[in-house]
Amino acid sequence: MISLTDLVDSLGPGLLRMVENGHDAQVHDVVLAEPGETAGQPGEIVLGVGVTGPADAVALFERADAAGADGVVLKAPLADDPEVIAAASPLRPALIELQPDTSWTHVVWLVRGAIDRAYAPLPGPPGAQGVHNDLYALADTAAEIADAPVTLEDARSRVLAYSGRQDTTDPARVSTIVGRRVPSQVIDHLRASGVFRRLARSSDPVFVPEGPDGMLPRLVIPVRAGGEWLGSIWVVARTPVSRDRVRRLTDLASVLALHLLRLRAEAGVARRVSADQLRTALRDGSRITAPAPPWRVVTLGSVDETEDVRQRLDLWDAITQRFGWHRPLLTDVDGTLLAVLTARPQRDDDPGSMPWLRHVLTRVRDHDRTLYAAAGGTAHSHTELPRSRAEAAELDALVTSGRLAPGLVLLEDAWDAVIVERARKATRTDTGLLGGPLPALKAHDETHGTAFLPTLTAWLDHYGDTKGTAQALAVHPNTLRHRLRRMAEVTALDLSSPQTRLALRLQLNALHDQEAVDVRRRSDESAGARRSTC
Repeated sequence: MISLTDLVDSLGPGLLRMVENGHDAQVHDVVLAEPGETAGQPGEIVLGVGVTGPADAVALFERADAAGADGVVLKAPLADDPEVIAAASPLRPALIELQPDTSWTHVVWLVRGAIDRAYAPLPGPPGAQGVHNDLYALADTAAEIADAPVTLEDARSRVLAYSGRQDTTDPARVSTIVGRRVPSQVIDHLRASGVFRRLARSSDPVFVPEGPDGMLPRLVIPVRAGGEWLGSIWVVARTPVSRDRVRRLTDLASVLALHLLRLRAEAGVARRVSADQLRTALRDGSRITAPAPPWRVVTLGSVDETEDVRQRLDLWDAITQRFGWHRPLLTDVDGTLLAVLTARPQRDDDPGSMPWLRHVLTRVRDHDRTLYAAAGGTAHSHTELPRSRAEAAELDALVTSGRLAPGLVLLEDAWDAVIVERARKATRTDTGLLGGPLPALKAHDETHGTAFLPTLTAWLDHYGDTKGTAQALAVHPNTLRHRLRRMAEVTALDLSSPQTRLALRLQLNALHDQEAVDVRRRSDESAGARRSTC
């Protein structure tokens, strides 16, 4: 299943743009609007082929709404017409804008491919069985046109396909094909030469002179759709490529753009389907499509509270792809970004494993210290995934509250903090402390300015060691003994019981947290009052 919004997002702004969201229902087909006939039905997207003016567009929307269709596609600039938008806004179907230079036939091909991918996911990497085969055929066609070896790459310099001919090649091309991405030293050379900047901004071919490590000259043809840079055709140009061949390669780039749009759409749909299945499994323990257990559920976060979960998902998706995990098990649950990693013994460079995550975090935190990960305990079957998720969430809360330092936090390394946190939460009640001596000691501190509660906290933390407690409080040991005697006079205080000492320390934790909440609330109220007087 796929929602209309997810479908439009998967195809991207180079093809479609959501103007009015409608009801964002699940969709299963795309149909052409036939004059005088019913315009679609529930679950269908209606293509406004032949609609030329606002009046026709409004009439089509009314027919689609009456039939229960869930979306209507109109070409720009008609989709932005105020009359059309005003008519579409209160109706059921969403209003979707199509780039004006796109063929309706191509839209049907791309949308149906993405929908088919959502309803009948193929085995293997997204789009591998159909679109990738077409890309290799296009690479061979480009090589015949240019009479030179060719690679097809996406906008992240990842190799999508390459031509069969291997003559007139160089070490950079060999490394690119073997490693499935352009070597870092070549990328640095291209970036310094301004090649990527020109590809991102213009549709004009780019000539790249010789580079490091014996890199031969390249002719690069940008691949664009609706102004969006999708990828490039890279030709090993030992000799100059004629103007006619460049023109034919440019024509081929427009065909390649459609395949890249479909590849991206199917990959995006596959990721959304996988994320939905994973989200369900993390909530109820249902089965997932993943490497064999055991697994660990990990929260992936940032202490930067300005980022929402969608931004974190995009960030971590890019990070996992960059470090080789090309089918990451990522999803968001209740505003938290989660990943499922294998807990089997792995090499450090095996993507999707815990050693791999440690390596990745070490690398990325060199540039962004706000990023962290918190891993719950091992799940030996899918039914244990919710428990591992809950443990990861507990660790995540401890990191965001400042009780644990950000980085890679494992349950086995912070189990004591989790247990104390659980007990601390259970200690808090709506009516305050359950009982014991703390209410009387707290009232005495507030009335007489004494320091009974800090003294008791330090004494418990130092196991009753008078010297260590006095040093922590910066007082003389005799002063400490006097305070302890006075506390016993104010209320019944039996510190000889281990159970009493544990209960007192948990209550002190709860009091400290409540005081911190009160301080933040008063600070927020004060800041609000200052703003209101400005």
